[in-house]
Amino acid sequence: MSHRMTRRGFGAAMVATAGVAEAQAPWNPTRPISIVVPFPPGGSTDVTARMVAERMASLLGQNLVIDNRPGAQTVIGAEVVARSAPDGHTMLMSSGTTLTINPIIGRNLPYKPEDFAPIIHVATLPFCIAVKPGIPDTLEGFIAHVRANPGKVTWGHNGRGSFNHIAGELIRDRLQLDWNDIGYRGDAHQMNDLLAGTLDSILVGGATGLQVARSGRAKIIGWTGEARLPNLPEQPTFHENWPGLVAVTWFGLLAPARTPPAAIARLNAAGATAVADATVRERLLNEGILTAGGTPAEFQAFLGREQERWAPLLRRLNIEL
Repeated sequence: MSHRMTRRGFGAAMVATAGVAEAQAPWNPTRPISIVVPFPPGGSTDVTARMVAERMASLLGQNLVIDNRPGAQTVIGAEVVARSAPDGHTMLMSSGTTLTINPIIGRNLPYKPEDFAPIIHVATLPFCIAVKPGIPDTLEGFIAHVRANPGKVTWGHNGRGSFNHIAGELIRDRLQLDWNDIGYRGDAHQMNDLLAGTLDSILVGGATGLQVARSGRAKIIGWTGEARLPNLPEQPTFHENWPGLVAVTWFGLLAPARTPPAAIARLNAAGATAVADATVRERLLNEGILTAGGTPAEFQAFLGREQERWAPLLRRLNIEL
């Protein structure tokens, strides 16, 4: 059966974190720290992990090693961390797929939200729609084109249950579209098909979308965030045309449950400094990624709100992993 995530249930051990870490001896890593990324290299989650890890390493005095464990809609990587020793030397760079979507639509997951202790909300990521040449290259024009060609216009995503698939389902549901979705195993494959002209459009994270657009062989026509990206003010959002149509995923660092509060506090401090670093913020913004931050408790509350927001839609549409 699926595991429901609640604000109370997510990382129950984190409730005692505030005020406890200060009373404990400072924690320092004694060997390199592994950040498990449950996606292939090159995507938005991987890009975020690498940029943040580089800055955190200098603050912690240890190397942070990126360990890509893609597969099974992020389940493989998440399970690795859930079963790791809770000693502060293993973290998960989770996305919304892993701990917002999977616990709602998955059955018999090998992990549950309570297997993780939140460290820090690293960033948020709106998705972008990019289209091949010959497809209307404005957001309103594209939607009109889909409506005029029911079932014929194709769009790519990272597989059923991925966050960009869910974002597309939200768009489909809200705008009553009949478009043909095609699942891929990662951003690279759908990007290649778009550039080859065999796929009409893709709905992907900024790192991939901007890479496609910079090739000159495709064009970004809109974003799913609430506001335009500050470095791309000419590109509109769905929200501007259809108020409330917002679909944004997130990235965050988590440790195995029962990781000592002192380790959580030290990792949070390093992470907070990293995401506040001007160079990191600018580099991520250039990839369409917006840095966040905050305390472990704030991240825990955020995770609860995300689950509450998406659960009704996913259950109504009967989407399963």
